[in-house]
Amino acid sequence: MAPREGRERLAGPTTDVLVTSIVEGIQEVKGANICLVDFSQIPNSVAARFVICEGQSNTQVDAIARSVEEFTEKQHDESPWSKQGLRNSQWALLDYADVVVHIFHKDYRAHYGLEELWADADQQFLPEPTSKGPDPEDYPEY
Repeated sequence: MAPREGRERLAGPTTDVLVTSIVEGIQEVKGANICLVDFSQIPNSVAARFVICEGQSNTQVDAIARSVEEFTEKQHDESPWSKQGLRNSQWALLDYADVVVHIFHKDYRAHYGLEELWADADQQFLPEPTSKGPDPEDYPEY
């Protein structure tokens, strides 16, 4: 199968570096259930990668979108080509040409079913970050 021949950014970070920054932005504000969808081996795909995640509330969906924008802007001077869905914050899309970020309110993610829609693409679910709080084993029982 030939690799995709879709839109590509002509300058800036590589796709993998941009995805790393996006994931860091999502994790900074506790975005959950992050899925990376790789379209690189699918001809004529809409993007090279999708990054899909969810927030627990409309406020968190908006915060995740803002965090992703901040991380990509600060780290790579990269802004989305377009943004959609931020008005009601049930779903947001940030389009970086070859990487498209989908941020869902947890109650709407299953409705859209992007992972199922693109089941022929390689998908990787990232593990949830572990808490950096104190270990309960360090405290004696009372």
